[in-house]
Amino acid sequence: MGLKKSFLLLSLFCLIAAFLLLGIAILICRGIMTGYPSGGVEILSDGSVIPLPEPTAAQQRVLTILNIIQMACCIIFPVGGLLTSVALFYHIKLKQPIGILRDGITRIQNNDLDFSLPVSSNDEMGQLCAAFEVMRRELLKTNRLLWQQAEERKRLNAAFSHDLRNPITVLKGTVKLLRQGVQDDQAINRLEGYTLRIEQYVEAMSSVQKLEQLSVHPQKIDLSVLQNELQETTRLLANTKKIALSCPLVGEVLLDHGIFLTVAENLIGNAARFAKSKLSIEVVLEKDYLLLKISDDGPGYPPTLIQNGPRPFETASSNSSHFGMGLYSSQLLCEKHGGKLILKNQSLAGAMAIAVFQLSFKP
Repeated sequence: MGLKKSFLLLSLFCLIAAFLLLGIAILICRGIMTGYPSGGVEILSDGSVIPLPEPTAAQQRVLTILNIIQMACCIIFPVGGLLTSVALFYHIKLKQPIGILRDGITRIQNNDLDFSLPVSSNDEMGQLCAAFEVMRRELLKTNRLLWQQAEERKRLNAAFSHDLRNPITVLKGTVKLLRQGVQDDQAINRLEGYTLRIEQYVEAMSSVQKLEQLSVHPQKIDLSVLQNELQETTRLLANTKKIALSCPLVGEVLLDHGIFLTVAENLIGNAARFAKSKLSIEVVLEKDYLLLKISDDGPGYPPTLIQNGPRPFETASSNSSHFGMGLYSSQLLCEKHGGKLILKNQSLAGAMAIAVFQLSFKP
């Protein structure tokens, strides 16, 4: 029941009760007054007039007080009924929701979002509490996301700083040798090589920052288009491998085309580097999600990678120039599209990467 209707019903009930009490009070006063002489005369049926006894001064004061009480009751009871309806309305309909909202506001001001607001009614105050609960959940979700991004940025900066130490140490040593006049042709090569490596590190960091700022723009795409693009990608990145591609040919999906292709290129390229002879690519539709499954017959993922997930600047070999950015950027893109990246090893041999995209994702 809405607040307006509830207030009207309470007011009507309280006014009816007030008028009933008013009637009872007047009847009581009238009953008392009948026991006192009123004075005047009484005219009988035969026309004769009989004088009635006059009230004494004390009796007259009592009658006056009873008349005043009757007039006061005509004001007090209706006004009291309205005030009672307001008090009942506040205690029944407003007090608990206002207390809940006040407590919620206090906890939010104290940066405490780990609570929930109960919704005890379906009226406007209940709807307000429900809307407040939705806002709290969104704030909690945003805070957790910001915290995760901050922690990821700290970890990324730490990894970046750690991996720059070796190239910088080598550069310092090489410069020291050159200052001492040591003629070493390999010193110049080392300078060039490690300078290029530092440049690649900086480009990798820049690419991560661009991915974090990327916005998602879903659009309708025919599945046959995705199949053709996957075939072209495998032809360019894994032309020496045996490819098995499975993709539904009928239907459309709501997907960010660029994000899907970037993830597909990263995963196919990564699988092609480690595969012995064959790759398997499968596109699967599951309710509101599209799954891109890419498996190979290579050595599989390291246990730490499966356990901790992709991390930038972490590679299987120390001389790799990829810095582990392919899987990490794919994970970021999947999460931006409302999905995730799943890495696992197959039971027989090889690795499998599953990129999950939410089709009903709303940026």
